[in-house]
Amino acid sequence: MQKTVNILNRKAKFQYEILDKYTAGIVLTGTEIKSIRAGKASIAEGFCEFNDRSELFVINMTIEEYSFGNYYNHKPKAERKLLLNRRELKKLEKEVNIKGNAIIPMRLFINDKGLAKLEIALAKGKKLYDKRDTIKDRENKRKLDRIKKDFR
Repeated sequence: MQKTVNILNRKAKFQYEILDKYTAGIVLTGTEIKSIRAGKASIAEGFCEFNDRSELFVINMTIEEYSFGNYYNHKPKAERKLLLNRRELKKLEKEVNIKGNAIIPMRLFINDKGLAKLEIALAKGKKLYDKRDTIKDRENKRKLDRIKKDFR
């Protein structure tokens, strides 16, 4: 088992422009937290959505079934409730109603107290030309680093 758990959503910064970040707790069952501590989770396809009672849920986050679980094992792609302050929830709900904004999971980690936390971000989807600019900047930086390395 790993000492630290740090599961990242690597595509998020490429596909979205990050506006604001929050750290939220997650409501989990026993076998879910054991799978997360073993590092068997993925947030790559995940997104967050409000329900009719203004509660925030993470959807499409995959937590693999616990290998030593039995009949009481969890569903891998179940919706999981996120825990935030009421003020933060109201602000996020207002921002999501603006066209083009979304809430995406960025990082799943275990904090010092042993609790699973999800870092979520309020993000705006990038257009195709913005993605091209990102690729172009990344390649230019890579070329510049190569030139600096050869110069030394």
